[in-house]
Amino acid sequence: MKLPDWTPERKPQPQELVDAILKRRGGSLLNLDKALLWSEPLARGWNTYLKAVRTELPTSRRLRELGICTVALLTGAHYEFHHHAPDFLAAGGSQIQLDALQAFLEANPRGEPQDPSLDELDRLVIRYAAQMTLDVKVADEVFAGLRQHFDETQMVELTSAIATYNMVARFLVALGITPET
Repeated sequence: MKLPDWTPERKPQPQELVDAILKRRGGSLLNLDKALLWSEPLARGWNTYLKAVRTELPTSRRLRELGICTVALLTGAHYEFHHHAPDFLAAGGSQIQLDALQAFLEANPRGEPQDPSLDELDRLVIRYAAQMTLDVKVADEVFAGLRQHFDETQMVELTSAIATYNMVARFLVALGITPET
């Protein structure tokens, strides 16, 4: 990381905040947390908001994680991919699908995925996430394709997950945050 890791000695933070982050993380701080804790308001808001995006949205976790992995690969956010590829697999995705995603994004991220391991909805989510990440604007036909599968709430939740992890990727890459060893 381009900054030193946060420690309580370097910048004390309220223990209830640190404890809330530790609880969400299962008992230990991640490298991302060690950057966020340099700012109490940011760490507090991030912990609440990202908890909601990660664990409280009923829209398909597998598809949200597919979108997040797309963002991570396109932005070079290795930390993000390191943490979300296993979540995609745990949510029912396969390593073959992750490999197909990587191959597609390396070859032609503005095209249409063709790998048979990815179904129509997977391909739409990948295109949606790629367009949001690379172009910000989304083609009407991609949006319309997703609307055939998702209601308004699901569209908002999928979009927010992809947009949120674009923010996360930019934070990670700019500060040089690397996966835990």
